[in-house]
Amino acid sequence: MPAVLGLNFHHDTSVALIVDGRLYAAEEERWSGIKHHRQPRHRKATLTAPTHALAWCLGAAGINPEDIDAVWTPSMRPTPAAGWWLAEERDELAALLSSPLGEHLRLISHHTAHAMAGYLLSGIDHAAGLVIDAGGSSLGADFGPGRERITGYDLHPDRVDRIHQAMPIVIPGPVGPRRVHSSLGHFYRNLALRLIPPGDEPEGSMMALAALGHPDRYRDALRALIRFGTDGDVRIAHPWGSADTETPLITERRAWTTNGAAAASLTDRADLAAAVQETFAQAVTHIARHLQRLTGASTLVLSGGCALNSHLNGHLAADAGFDNLFVAPAPHDAGTALGAALYAWHYQLGQPRLPVPTDAAWGPEPDPGSAFTTPTGYRALPRLGDQLVPVVAALLADHRIVGWVRGPMEFGPRALGHRSILAHPGHTDIRDRLNAIKQRASYRPFAPAVLSEYVSDWFMTTGDPFMNRVAQARHCRAERIAAVIHRDGTARLQTVANGHSGLRPLLEEFHRRTGLPLLLNTSLNRKGAPILRTAEQAVQATAELGLDAVAVNDTLLLADRVPLPDDARRML
Repeated sequence: MPAVLGLNFHHDTSVALIVDGRLYAAEEERWSGIKHHRQPRHRKATLTAPTHALAWCLGAAGINPEDIDAVWTPSMRPTPAAGWWLAEERDELAALLSSPLGEHLRLISHHTAHAMAGYLLSGIDHAAGLVIDAGGSSLGADFGPGRERITGYDLHPDRVDRIHQAMPIVIPGPVGPRRVHSSLGHFYRNLALRLIPPGDEPEGSMMALAALGHPDRYRDALRALIRFGTDGDVRIAHPWGSADTETPLITERRAWTTNGAAAASLTDRADLAAAVQETFAQAVTHIARHLQRLTGASTLVLSGGCALNSHLNGHLAADAGFDNLFVAPAPHDAGTALGAALYAWHYQLGQPRLPVPTDAAWGPEPDPGSAFTTPTGYRALPRLGDQLVPVVAALLADHRIVGWVRGPMEFGPRALGHRSILAHPGHTDIRDRLNAIKQRASYRPFAPAVLSEYVSDWFMTTGDPFMNRVAQARHCRAERIAAVIHRDGTARLQTVANGHSGLRPLLEEFHRRTGLPLLLNTSLNRKGAPILRTAEQAVQATAELGLDAVAVNDTLLLADRVPLPDDARRML
């Protein structure tokens, strides 16, 4: 029974375990309650041990640490050649497992782990790989000194070739020459921090804000910050490709600073966001075209934090000359544990690749055997069994907002129908109510989960099972699903295929009742906190958020103020 373990000790701390071809994966934030599981800034140590996620994976698989054949972790430290920090992680692993398994710990570069988290789940034999994020490790800097920022690969079942690497430039510094990197991840985030007021998630809000604006006004100013060279080269003027958030951006006599976003009008911010999004997409497309020329591949596999930019993903393949795009199911840093495990499984142990997933339900169930307290203002309808789906579908058809907590927890930053809040997609007042409930900016859209066989009836382009790309809605249909269509006519849709136990039966029943093969789907969490893990947490959050109902396993909690629809009452 072969078994491999992937561990990410960096932010988005996570674990992935493959045992006999079955994948278990979880993020430590779901236990700690701290989004991204980041340590406080005043702490110097950077290790963030995935203690609870690891314990769950081992317990769910029913194995002991001694049963594991290989352990890999992505490198993130700037000087891995020194070796001292690897000893720290080995000690940490030994403490976690209470075994000497840490002696078998091996390193994979951060960007290669990202690439494997996509490629080895894509089902594609030959692909070009592109990884873009704020920064990776120097372990993968095959082309020269510095840390990974933009990396390209030629990917095959029997080899992984790094064929492109963004290189630093050298500029004068106060105490001598200084290396400066061109990071598109830093570029996007730094501009977002100048446009999104504190309290809102910068990058996600930036994508939504960009859809409200027009890039023409600031296009020249933004394009002046980035130069495209030959061979896919992208150079970002200093300091805009770095982590510097202090320098103001000067445009039209306005100084854009990280503490001045709220002072600018929504129109001004949206226009600049649109120009940033356009410039960012042009840069990524420039690199991707270079990879297509080098590899001749028909599929591009995209990963890294920048692969969460769903507006980019919606048109990248066509713009860059690829037939297909596969975005890693978990392209953020938590996915590097998954990539490390998949690399060990396939390239080290020589095991067959795992099937292409249609869901990311690789985590724990919501305490199936435990009881939970019914909060004040709600009544419990327990053990509904087969009646749960039609009753919840009736509530959703009646425009109620319902929590949905069923099946294994999703791995990744987006709820995919296991720890979700669901609603009717037809009216903007539902969207406005949900934005108020989740304390989000009013312009932010929600995503639709769509029965896969009906996608082409409602959208002009396709989505994927992991909400990783936008699709253009068909104009004739958009008004019927206004709650999930953004101002530019797009939606970040999730396709739901046969076999999705968490959401498929409910979507089918809702379609039968309403003629709509889709639901609004957003994550069940509090503002600034991770997606909730347990039944008890979900019930408490339901009451705090003021949801109309929540389904947990086969129990429905219904707010006292909400009457059951007549047909649902007759079922019971």
